[in-house]
Amino acid sequence: ERGVKALVIYPMNALATDQARRFAEITASTPAFNGLRVGLFIGGNFGHPGSGMVMSPTSVITDRETLRKTPPDILLTNYKMLDYLLLRPKDRLLWSRNSATTLRYVVVDELHTFDGAQGTDLALLLRRLRARLQVPEGHLICVGTSATLGATTDTAPLREYARQLFAAPFAEGAVIVEDRLSVAEFLGDVTIEHVL
Repeated sequence: ERGVKALVIYPMNALATDQARRFAEITASTPAFNGLRVGLFIGGNFGHPGSGMVMSPTSVITDRETLRKTPPDILLTNYKMLDYLLLRPKDRLLWSRNSATTLRYVVVDELHTFDGAQGTDLALLLRRLRARLQVPEGHLICVGTSATLGATTDTAPLREYARQLFAAPFAEGAVIVEDRLSVAEFLGDVTIEHVL
């Protein structure tokens, strides 16, 4: 099935650009991902005309006309650009191959940065996206990532925040927190060899 199947939203272009390189590297080195197309659509000017039209082992598709004509399987963008992608007539082509059930995953990176007005903007934007694509209730798999959670035991406030942002429920086991171990706890009785 053609169309955007996964949407990854970043708070800043720098994060999106860095992650795009990683997506390209993983896609190129994983045989199961052969043929998977990843696109980066953010503000700014990328490369020269005619560049960024195909994926390489170190870069994803960045040419806007290519992305519009043949939308990628995974779209990397930021929340401000997503707003444009839903509004601008020329960018609506990006969604033209999506049926109501094509988009399956919505990932928001650095979820903790979307608070206050920015969080409200994103929440409304995600609702507009669902309405535009006519995504059925409960169809999307919503994911938020954050490296600053720490080891929290009460996840109820975070799950409520995610519910409001994504307009989707998050069960009690939905939050994966980190479990920090000291070096001694992590290594246990493993023999350590130092090679100089």
